[in-house]
Amino acid sequence: MLPGGAADAIKCGALEGVGAIIAVHCDPRVDAGRIGLREGPITSACDRLEIALNGPGGHTARPHLTTDLVTAAARVVTDVPALVGRRFDSRSGLAITWGRVESGHAPNVIPQHAELSGTVRCLDIDAWRQAPDVVVAAIDEIANLYRAKSEINYVRGVPPVVNEPGVTELLRDAMIARRGVESVVGTEQSLGGEDFSWYLEHVPGAMARLGVRTPGERHVRDLHQGDFDVDESAITVGVELFTAAALVNGLR
Repeated sequence: MLPGGAADAIKCGALEGVGAIIAVHCDPRVDAGRIGLREGPITSACDRLEIALNGPGGHTARPHLTTDLVTAAARVVTDVPALVGRRFDSRSGLAITWGRVESGHAPNVIPQHAELSGTVRCLDIDAWRQAPDVVVAAIDEIANLYRAKSEINYVRGVPPVVNEPGVTELLRDAMIARRGVESVVGTEQSLGGEDFSWYLEHVPGAMARLGVRTPGERHVRDLHQGDFDVDESAITVGVELFTAAALVNGLR
């Protein structure tokens, strides 16, 4: 649940006395025995968006006499992402994607209520801070155009994980010390969200992508599909990385 367990852990004092923090997240695009590293942002900000649209309802024979709520919901689904996309620099990578749309029960009845929910993801932390005001204004504009009353619950989620260069270099040195130069590869910024980012609001840190794909396997298994599987040798690699990072840091 957003904003994630890390926020609760921080409130309970989990970062007291912590000078730096590291983490790994499994990555099926990287072979087991390797890690992916990136300085700066490595994940996306992620918020949750919940919308209720309401109208008086009516008959599909007379949509002009009421609020055509299904059409209003459809326009919110298609027009809000496009409208918001023109109010941010495209390089911010802000994207609204819907996961649920529900309305109506009969083919000849215009409903009184519709519900939509989805996520707002953003690669740029400054754009993320502006997102709630811009997204809510865009929803209201479209809903008002179709005479629908809107109730919006914008749930703040997590900021991007922004890897600190020094800690990223520590992970690189640790992995190379254990498994050689070829064990470290670059990785791209993901649109996935991760509450590890809250820790980095307080202490420097970095997250690595832990390879879990069996070497030689060509198929890339998606993290959130039923056929996802891992090469369990990756567990050993993760333990080695954390241990080596502690040892390398102690020598600095």
